[in-house]
Amino acid sequence: MATPKLFIPGPIDVSPATYTAMSRPMIGHRGSEFEALYASTQPGLQQLAGTQRPVFLSTSSAWGVMEAALRNLARNKVLTLCNGAFSDKWFDVAKKCGKEADKIQAEWGQPIDPELVRAKLSEGGYDAVTFIHNETSTGVMSDLAAIAKVVKSFPDVMLIVDTVSSFSAVPLAMDDLGIDVLLAGVQKAMALPPGLAVFAISEAALERAKSAKDRGYYFDFVEFEKNAAANNTPSTPAISLIFGLQNMLENIASEGLPQRFARHLQNNQMIHDWAARHGFQHFAPEGYRSVTLSCFHTPEGFDQGAFIKALKTKHNFLINGGYGKIKGITFRISNMGNETPATMQELIDAMNDVLA
Repeated sequence: MATPKLFIPGPIDVSPATYTAMSRPMIGHRGSEFEALYASTQPGLQQLAGTQRPVFLSTSSAWGVMEAALRNLARNKVLTLCNGAFSDKWFDVAKKCGKEADKIQAEWGQPIDPELVRAKLSEGGYDAVTFIHNETSTGVMSDLAAIAKVVKSFPDVMLIVDTVSSFSAVPLAMDDLGIDVLLAGVQKAMALPPGLAVFAISEAALERAKSAKDRGYYFDFVEFEKNAAANNTPSTPAISLIFGLQNMLENIASEGLPQRFARHLQNNQMIHDWAARHGFQHFAPEGYRSVTLSCFHTPEGFDQGAFIKALKTKHNFLINGGYGKIKGITFRISNMGNETPATMQELIDAMNDVLA
């Protein structure tokens, strides 16, 4: 059987056009051809991030940059905002990096409460906050603007934001919100294979990084900034992935951002409507639901494993049976990237067939 089409929360389906772009002949990474390739990605990435700052390309998963942000920016104590598997993990990463860390622990499936952040930061001693905008494990999208407003009311606290599964699917405004690090992977809504992360840092973050004594080399923000000025990267980059990124950014520009955002909302609503018709309950509360994926409770007596298996064997579509401590008691369906109302309808028809 052919490889199943992915409707999991990432990696997601990659288009033939993207694979074609990635198959271009190899070029050197220390010459004018690569510099032109790098430069071509900047306007589109800056527009998606809502920043005038350079957007760096890191040959790593997003976790590389998530750890890097702590090493470059956290001097005293980190506050991690936790409400799912990946935000919880950031607390552990901070500890493993030798940072003093504290956390606000929201129940999985709930958004981060900005007022709890304000109360915690008011205790003093913190100089960095980590926040996941769209918690992929639970399908919860917390209020980024509200969180940013609170954090920026504490002048010396750096705001580090993971937009891994929201980048390019919803409007982001790094500069306007005062975000100090905005990072994403490309294997989610950007619809590329894994292996590349994109991130931007504020001027304040750059100045903070300059005084960090243990920021290392591979993820040194100062090195990224210096190389970006010459349209390059500190280390050998994943050139084929950047060819693919260039192609995706051209596609996004051609579609138009308002149209892209609207398409993700429409795709998402189609899955919500399907779930409502079958009595599936959302794991995330209304008003805080991701627009790139949906997470549902597994009903009592529902054979989720058989449903997912039948969907794959009969229709060659793959969805996800939950993650972390909610594996098996939830399931997740992605609607991001290149998906359209037509492709979402194909999935819905297939799920209806299996349910019948």
